[in-house]
Amino acid sequence: MITKKARLVSVLTLAALFLAGMAVAQTDPGVQSGNRGTGAALSSVAANSPSGILSFFNDGLTRFQAVESVSGSPSGNNGLGPRFNSNSCSSCHAQPAFGGTGPATNPQFQFTSNGVAPGNTMPSFITANGPTREARFPFFFNSNGSVNTNSPNGGVETIFTVTGRSDAGTCTSNTLLPQPSFATAISENNIIFRIPTPTFGAGLIENLDDSTLLNNQVKNLNNNLGISGTFNHNGNDGTISRFGWKAQNKSLHIFSGEAYNVEMGISNLLFPQDRPLPGEDGSGGTGSVGLTPGCLNLSGTGYPEDTSNPAASPNAAVLDDVSAFANFMRLLAPPPTGSVVLNGSTVSSSTISAGASLFASIGCSTCHNPSPGTTQVSNLTPSLSKAPVNAFSDIEIHNMGTGLADNVSQGGAGGGQFRTAPLWGLGQRIFLLHDGRTTNLITAINDHISNGSEANVPAEEFFDDLSTTQQQEILDFLRSL
Repeated sequence: MITKKARLVSVLTLAALFLAGMAVAQTDPGVQSGNRGTGAALSSVAANSPSGILSFFNDGLTRFQAVESVSGSPSGNNGLGPRFNSNSCSSCHAQPAFGGTGPATNPQFQFTSNGVAPGNTMPSFITANGPTREARFPFFFNSNGSVNTNSPNGGVETIFTVTGRSDAGTCTSNTLLPQPSFATAISENNIIFRIPTPTFGAGLIENLDDSTLLNNQVKNLNNNLGISGTFNHNGNDGTISRFGWKAQNKSLHIFSGEAYNVEMGISNLLFPQDRPLPGEDGSGGTGSVGLTPGCLNLSGTGYPEDTSNPAASPNAAVLDDVSAFANFMRLLAPPPTGSVVLNGSTVSSSTISAGASLFASIGCSTCHNPSPGTTQVSNLTPSLSKAPVNAFSDIEIHNMGTGLADNVSQGGAGGGQFRTAPLWGLGQRIFLLHDGRTTNLITAINDHISNGSEANVPAEEFFDDLSTTQQQEILDFLRSL
């Protein structure tokens, strides 16, 4: 009987200790509410220096919010489709302000019911409160529906088509314009996702010269953590590219033009043709010869659909949309840091400071550099000149291991390599990692740990060895960014 009582006391003691541990376990403070000032123009732009530049920023902001139609739009915003993932820039870049990343309520989820994509089937990976997404198939399929791992794909499989829209002209049949086989891809585990990247402070990143990044890389390589990042490069001039999840785009202009063409289907001065799906362009051994003629030139204006307008006024209206988008993003100020509220109480500044020190001491800042350097002299506006880039990124690509690998190569970035995601603005970001798989910082940190990941030592050996209090300090610091 004494033995049984002793065992019972032991079990109850262990249970109490376990519950006590749960009570003090680290917690992601979550998305911080309130306006930190994110989404504002650079200070010199707000001051209209040089004269007229504020008009270009505001014009870009207006166009960033414009909802596109296929044809017949009274506002002239035509060219949507034949395939698209969304119908405006701001529908994907809205959190916590225009220019950010995906919002809490996914606008894509309403497209089949609100007339944006009425002839389409909503794929299972688009949900009401999930991330806005694009989808890719890492490999092409064989004719029998099996995955051909010897035939890499990786291109964007655009989700929606203009089928069923009243402004779609002759392109009205699902036979002419079918949706990709998402259900098959899911069942065959041959699908990966990407979420929108925030663009705050992007003009500062664009204005870092290559020598600054290369000198910073030399410093980063001096570590004992198994971290050995490299850069993706532009295929034309060989310079360092820096935008997108794999740093595959050289400039904000290219970034904008590609998004207009791939995400909204609108041809432009950088991407002048309608884009067929991967496989429709003759790749993957399909023998396809492109989009069906009945689904071409639906806007009725010819190509490219987005052009400059030399006869327009005021001056800002002369620009084509892609140039206006690029200006808007280029002139956006970096996201300010802010206070952190955890469980209803404001976290002390000393805790935030302690978290910043721990973040550096355990090796996280080896990739997430507080700043990779200072910008070169800008010919656009004073705020872009000789400015620190406090992005918490080295702009390099790193092998993130099997847990995060997506088997999609872009430029010089392989299937397991990703650009170090800038952490500025993280405090108000909802969906995390390249595919939006989690909203929890703890999960995101743990997902850095896998076979072959360069983050294994900082994330697994050092972060996991910290006390619960120290881990909480790092989480609080991250949500202050």
